[in-house]
Amino acid sequence: MSLSHTAAEYMLSDALLPDPGSSRAKGLRLELPSDRLLKFVTVGLPLFLVSLAFAREFSAGSQISCFSPTNFTGKQSAYVDTACWDSLIHHGFDDEGHTVTKSLWALKVFPYSLLVVAVLMYMPYLLWRYAAAPALHSDLLFIIDELDKSYNRSVRLVQHMRKVQQASAEPERFWEEYERARRERYFEFPLLERYLTCKQHTHSLVFIYILRNLLLLLFLAATCLYLVFLHLNIFFQDEFSCSIKTGLLQAEPHIPLLIPCKLVFFSVFQLISLSVGGVYVLLIPVVIYNALQLCQWDKGLLSVYEMLPAFDLLSRKMLTCPVNDLNIILLFLRANISELTSFSRLNAVSALREATANKEDIDTVIDFMTLLAGLETTKPKHQ
Repeated sequence: MSLSHTAAEYMLSDALLPDPGSSRAKGLRLELPSDRLLKFVTVGLPLFLVSLAFAREFSAGSQISCFSPTNFTGKQSAYVDTACWDSLIHHGFDDEGHTVTKSLWALKVFPYSLLVVAVLMYMPYLLWRYAAAPALHSDLLFIIDELDKSYNRSVRLVQHMRKVQQASAEPERFWEEYERARRERYFEFPLLERYLTCKQHTHSLVFIYILRNLLLLLFLAATCLYLVFLHLNIFFQDEFSCSIKTGLLQAEPHIPLLIPCKLVFFSVFQLISLSVGGVYVLLIPVVIYNALQLCQWDKGLLSVYEMLPAFDLLSRKMLTCPVNDLNIILLFLRANISELTSFSRLNAVSALREATANKEDIDTVIDFMTLLAGLETTKPKHQ
């Protein structure tokens, strides 16, 4: 055996991909990077700010300061602070002198409302995790495994072609058989291609993904509207008039009708609400962008695999409307590109093919590997 044939044999044997084992199933990412960022910010930000608010409340003590009359004792002043904090009702007068009341309870429950916001923001993630992630995991595992196996089959086919070509007494006859086999699609991978084609006609994953983004968009908009409502109605009133003339104290003449109070935590809650609202407004375009990703195909990945023989999902224009499960799978294949070992190999071959002068002589990865194996001297040139 010649030195060139020995080198080609070792090169082809090294091109085979090893068995990944069980590590691939554990390493699959079932969330897109942008979705993971959205989950971290939308859930983590209100929890972080609420923890700061609670920490300040426990460290600073009372969240209200009322200006009790000078003749009140310390216990009476403490009672006024407690009673006004429990009621949080502003007593005022309209233009005609009638008494009007305004509840400020939204300020008291504001930290807890942010906890509710965090729970709501986590619900779209739970929907995706339990309704779509198991099926997506199975699809990705099968497709990635089949793509790598298709690459290995191509390498083994080249090895077999080398042996047949070396044993052939008529080189022209060998290449005629090869071209006929390509025309009759003997080299195709029907299981993988038909599976991908079938995914174009299913819409369960894409429906759940769109529903997830719509829910997230709805919760973001509702939170922003809630914060706007607080600012327009409550968050510009850090002082209010409190009345404690209720119950047993209603008939006491020395107790004033109204006692002025000031909310100590008011500026903190304003800062928290502005931070949450500002960040959520900035995240709305990100959610819209995630949904708009489904309006176009990611053809870069499949175009690389079209170097495999008879894998022509793009060239036969089988990709129709992009709003289907196959497009979702392609997005997640791109996110799990590190698990797709054959992609880097084929991508390198594709780059070499683009740099080759006689591109018409290299149609598939089999042709390229055939050239590497030293068979180009006997292959007839295309006219």
